[in-house]
Amino acid sequence: MRARIRTARKAMVLAAVASLGAGLLAGCADDNSGSSDGDAKGKTTISVGLFGTMGFKEAGLYAEYEKLNPKIKIAENSVQRNENYYPALLNHLTTNSGLLDVQAVEVANIAEVTATQADKLEDMSKAPGVDKSKWLDWKWQQATTKDGKTIGLGTDVGPMAICYRTDLFKQAGLPTDPAEVGKLWTGDWAKLVEVGERYKAKAPKGTYFMDSPGGLIQAVLGSEKEKFYDASGKVIYKTNPAVKAAFDLTADAAKKGLVQSETQFQPGWNSSIANNKFAAIACPPWMLGTIKGYSKPDAAGKWAVATAPKGGNWGGSFLTVPKSGKHVKEAQKFVAWLTAPEQQAKLFKVQGSFPSTPSAYTMPEVTGAKNEMTGDQPIGAIFAEAAKTAPVQVIGPKDQIIMQGLTDNGVILATKGKSAKEAWDSAVKTIDNKLDQ
Repeated sequence: MRARIRTARKAMVLAAVASLGAGLLAGCADDNSGSSDGDAKGKTTISVGLFGTMGFKEAGLYAEYEKLNPKIKIAENSVQRNENYYPALLNHLTTNSGLLDVQAVEVANIAEVTATQADKLEDMSKAPGVDKSKWLDWKWQQATTKDGKTIGLGTDVGPMAICYRTDLFKQAGLPTDPAEVGKLWTGDWAKLVEVGERYKAKAPKGTYFMDSPGGLIQAVLGSEKEKFYDASGKVIYKTNPAVKAAFDLTADAAKKGLVQSETQFQPGWNSSIANNKFAAIACPPWMLGTIKGYSKPDAAGKWAVATAPKGGNWGGSFLTVPKSGKHVKEAQKFVAWLTAPEQQAKLFKVQGSFPSTPSAYTMPEVTGAKNEMTGDQPIGAIFAEAAKTAPVQVIGPKDQIIMQGLTDNGVILATKGKSAKEAWDSAVKTIDNKLDQ
């Protein structure tokens, strides 16, 4: 789940987006105002604001909760892109108006919400049925203020693995067994790039080793404890050696032609999945759903999942309960149930969203999990181990802006003939301009 904010004139466009989003969210709130306190059948409607397809409805969880609670009705309002959803949500939180009963927050935005909007949200650590010990420690910490208030309950996480095409690996003379493939790059992202060089030497015509420079740098930085901010909240991306090392490694891979000149989640990248143009991709669980969505039917069963060089995380969300919602107590009860291990396991089985609650990792929905794209491989154990070994990462309020600058205005240029220094200078200029606005 990547948030993107592209602006020519940030103030004007952001205001416009916020205004549009405000209409969407407030409109949903208004739509429910007549039935929130009870519809014709005497039911209480809990309004839920989400972005993208988070899968709760698709996994049947709303229907299950309504069956368990006959007097409750769930009304979902989802904005497709977080880049549109989040500015509107932030505007509503700032004004403390127009908020729905439940509001989702993407991990890239949770630090800003936790630091600046906690007073508008309920402390979910005090909600009935909530037990802090059920969540991964680092996931719980991401939504917890310095004074110990937890403003959101974690839904999924994005434990990092590497997904690869077994057919393309075989044609390039590389092993195809997941355990053997993982050994090729254990402990060092540079080893992954070295495998890419081996792939390129015998690569099937017209294919690349990895999907994009953005995906590679995202994965490398996802395994670092500190990347863009330090624990005190200071911006350190320019002085953090881990960031520069990840950038230079990715630029080197791009210069060697190991990654496509594509930006993730854009039309050209989507088509490259369908046309089998790359052999490997940094792969949190939700990426399998993306791969499936853009693949042709004959790609099913040709993918496999191997352990990443280092444990890391990419993605994940939280559910919050605004204090100004119409049904705060009912919403808290619902969110506590929806994020409980049992429901997270069910969500993973259907949607591929990996649980942030470790007790779910031993449930059959996870241990026996298989995916259409990866055939008979039991993938749950690989993602579970990655989730346990991911670092407790420092997340800053403008992480998504910095990451976008490093990818869309940085490493992508190395695929177009620019040197690593030129790409870095371009990224820094873009990032600093946006941070100053």
